[in-house]
Amino acid sequence: MYASIARGRAGAFARAVVTSGAFCAAAAAQAESPAITELEAIEVSGERNGLQASGSPGRTQVSNAPQSLPAAVSTVTAEEIRTLNVGRDISNIYRRVPGVLANNIDQGDTGNGFRMRGFATQGTHGADTAVYVDGVPQNIPSSQGGAGHGPVFLEWLTPDMIRQVNVIKGPVSALYGDQNRAGAVDIQTLDGGDVASSIAVDVSSYKGRRSSLVLGGESQGFESLFVADLYRADGFRRATQTTRDNYFWKLSKVIGEAKYSARFSHYQSESEAGGYLSLPALQAGLSPRSTQFGLPGFGDAKRNTYVFNRAPAEGEGGFYATGYFEDFERSRAITTSTSQHTFGKDDRHIYGGRAAYNFVQGDSASLTLGAEARRDNGDAYRQQYRFNQPTANFINDFDMDLITYGLFAQGQFKPVESVKLLAGIRYDRFDYDVDNLKYPGASSGYHSSVTTPRFGIVWAPVDSLELFANVAQGFRSPAAEQISAGASTALPLGQPGGLANDSIKPTKVKSYDVGFTVRPFEHFSSTTEFFYIQNQDETVQTAPEVYQQVGDTTRRGVETSFNYQLTSTVSTYASYGRIIDAVVNNPPVGTGAKLTVPEHTYKAGVQYRDGFMGGQITLNADAYHLAGIPYYVGTPQTQERDMPVYTRYDLKATYDYQDYAFSVYGTFQPHRYGSEVAYGTSAGLLLSPQPSTIIGASMKYYF
Repeated sequence: MYASIARGRAGAFARAVVTSGAFCAAAAAQAESPAITELEAIEVSGERNGLQASGSPGRTQVSNAPQSLPAAVSTVTAEEIRTLNVGRDISNIYRRVPGVLANNIDQGDTGNGFRMRGFATQGTHGADTAVYVDGVPQNIPSSQGGAGHGPVFLEWLTPDMIRQVNVIKGPVSALYGDQNRAGAVDIQTLDGGDVASSIAVDVSSYKGRRSSLVLGGESQGFESLFVADLYRADGFRRATQTTRDNYFWKLSKVIGEAKYSARFSHYQSESEAGGYLSLPALQAGLSPRSTQFGLPGFGDAKRNTYVFNRAPAEGEGGFYATGYFEDFERSRAITTSTSQHTFGKDDRHIYGGRAAYNFVQGDSASLTLGAEARRDNGDAYRQQYRFNQPTANFINDFDMDLITYGLFAQGQFKPVESVKLLAGIRYDRFDYDVDNLKYPGASSGYHSSVTTPRFGIVWAPVDSLELFANVAQGFRSPAAEQISAGASTALPLGQPGGLANDSIKPTKVKSYDVGFTVRPFEHFSSTTEFFYIQNQDETVQTAPEVYQQVGDTTRRGVETSFNYQLTSTVSTYASYGRIIDAVVNNPPVGTGAKLTVPEHTYKAGVQYRDGFMGGQITLNADAYHLAGIPYYVGTPQTQERDMPVYTRYDLKATYDYQDYAFSVYGTFQPHRYGSEVAYGTSAGLLLSPQPSTIIGASMKYYF
């Protein structure tokens, strides 16, 4: 009932947008159709390729674009996303980025798997990476309906909405705030003038069905982009399914010296999930299609977001502003036995904004000064369900009013043409009011702050070589269950006890990077980086209801990648990431020291693109391999083992002919017990089994 009512409202909204935006359809009808599209080869700037995408600045240029940072940065363009098997999970847009783990675990809309640099171990859904879309932070603090503190939920995005994705390794930029420990992801959406209107259908294994409508165009100085995307799928596992509706409308116009844009997005979903299965039970003959405890998990979500942006119409100098508001609702029930679920729910109202001014002095210097604020108000709880019905027992129940303020400055200076220096600093303050409904005595008015500086340098002694280095600090705010702690036993509300940990501080990391990009000859680029990260004050639970900052974790690693345009029709890439150390330096008694992150990450791919029978054919093949992921079993959990290796192959063929684009694709995962997400327990490994083969086909018509 809920889903049908919501879809009806969303459909009414879509009809209103289409009607009010009819002018863009007329403009789109005159747009050039992608008959024989001149598509670029696989090209990602910064870390993956070194080669700069068209119009993107290099590291030695004075610019606030991510590609100009003295760091390893990968940029994924809209054209590259077109060649990927995005399918069920928008996280697949990261599949080719070196060192990044992007999960598609067939568990419904449960959050977007994203991990890098040894941070964000299994199930944290993008925490420890600050993710922004059009200047709006996406990390959700203290989520109970998701996965802990700072997860990212990007299911509201579809490939038709994205202009480009920038993945920044390390907390080197002061423009990004909370959760910026492993780095940051900056996502930019398209404008209406960037795309031609289209309609598309897609079908895939396990009853995957997607239909999408894109209306883009420009008229009388206005650019309008409307996207409607409906997705339905059953899962590989029994009793799994996903129903997802996405609507997006963005209106942009240049007025004077500024470009203004306003956008609205509506997302809703319902899902069932198979949960996790025991590796020993699978090896003993349990079907990988089984549902955990024979009782599927379930969940739903609804998210409405309004965003306003202002930016200079030309160049980077000038005033920038962003304002946003969203209603965020999400629930997820995780199976815990044959009769019980733990049901987590977030019901939040989030609003805020940021303003900055970029002072630019020619091509030799710039200074950006800015401020931002965010308020997150609402309920977050985890409740015990029995036979799919709520009980009076709760794990957590918080009524939260979380306010964060930030001030930031970032300057760049070129003393000589071949050298660029960068310095930045952030000051962030947290004024939290956490009302603990389960343990009222642990309720807390929390106030704290953190200051994090950054420094970097780029030196290009010759055109074919760039050397870069940086030292930077990033931070992560404390979670509500750390500030207002209590026993995790499921009990009714209003219990005595609990503890307010008002003295806890935001967790800081210090990150060191050294790297280089070489271009020894035309059409070839390779980037290598070494990193060392010290988490100076890791927060751990040292006793019941007590969280303290007791020590640190260490992460060391290296990543190397190359991109090579072999011929005018063939391009290729490859990358290797090695986590040398990812350890807790003083692990709690009865636990292992190693973090659950892969020691080895391999990625490689090739693309062929050429004219064919009056059209254009594009063939893509990608390979992805993980190995050396440790976990612990036993009581205490100190017996170290390695998870099964995981390998994934993606193949896709696209044929563009006049106003049509036809695609066929396949994903192949050959290892029987391989999975990107798994959990070590005292009894053994729990994992989410994956199908060996997923195939699909799509057709798009441009008008």
